[in-house]
Amino acid sequence: MANQFNINKDIRLAETLPAEFYRSEKVFNAIKETIFLKTWQWIGDDSLVPFTETVHPFILLDNYITEPLVLVRDKSDTIKCLSNVCTHRGNIVVANSGKATQLRCLYHGRRYNLDGSFKSMPEFEQAKNFPRPCDDLREFMVATLDPFIFVSLNPIFDFDTVLQVMIDRIGFLPLHQFKHRKDLSKDYLVNCHWALYCDNYLEGFHIPFVHDSLNDVLDYGNYTTEIYEHCNLQIGYANSGEEVFELPEYHIDYGKNVGAYYYWIFPNMMFNFYPWGLSINIVKPISLNKTKVSFITYVYDENKLNKGAGALLDKVEREDEFVVESVHKGVQSRFYNTGRFSPTREKGVHHFHRLLASYLK
Repeated sequence: MANQFNINKDIRLAETLPAEFYRSEKVFNAIKETIFLKTWQWIGDDSLVPFTETVHPFILLDNYITEPLVLVRDKSDTIKCLSNVCTHRGNIVVANSGKATQLRCLYHGRRYNLDGSFKSMPEFEQAKNFPRPCDDLREFMVATLDPFIFVSLNPIFDFDTVLQVMIDRIGFLPLHQFKHRKDLSKDYLVNCHWALYCDNYLEGFHIPFVHDSLNDVLDYGNYTTEIYEHCNLQIGYANSGEEVFELPEYHIDYGKNVGAYYYWIFPNMMFNFYPWGLSINIVKPISLNKTKVSFITYVYDENKLNKGAGALLDKVEREDEFVVESVHKGVQSRFYNTGRFSPTREKGVHHFHRLLASYLK
């Protein structure tokens, strides 16, 4: 099959994914079912459903997965995720965010409880074998990291293990005090395959060549990558005099000049922690040749904004766009197939390629 790829587990011998991976419409579509339906997505924070008995409809990865869902905070203060498609005739059930003691389809009046269970339906008194379990709204898995909400349609790995990797290092931060800043958040449209954007993120190898301002504040020689099962961490150590985290004494990195923690979660989420707060980057496939990257900003310490590794993020993003769009053009070449990995600098890319190949099998 065209979507069968093999990446050697020994990075010293491994070759990258072939150009076919980035050029094939068949592979791009297969990734929807084999990867994105089985992994997790960041939805937002708990202000989407701020009180008990509130709801928030959304589309999961619009233009790719395009699955209508609804977040519900029920009477017991539990956040659930339900299908937002009526089990009668397929109408969207919840159109707007807000208060709700029940869910009611506006097409024919079918009602559901806030846990998604069927409640009532007019003109169905004579229907036999009704209601059935399939008349309930389907419920999907939810995970949280303090205020942040993640959802999966059909997860095949334990997301708590991923969150624990993050908590081990950023657990000292009061994430509930982080404030969402719409004015500092932005969407970018990038003319490239979505995985090329992730490839670029997953290595600091290019920093001295592409990001002059970032290279000025980071200690490139000590830049490290740590690999975990479904995520990895790049640690940006800062040069002397630059902004760094004030780490507690019990912290694993106490005494080190950490300027940034860059977490990547398979397949398309990035959580970039800086002394001033957090920049979340969600890479959203649109087509084989186009990707939307959402930058969502949460500020903790306003006084540290625009300092250190977390400064000039728009400039860094534009530099990354230039590079990945150039790579996207390059992999269309009939004379390019695969490359090799730097064993010291491209561990994250190797990890990503092995996961992609594994899931596509």
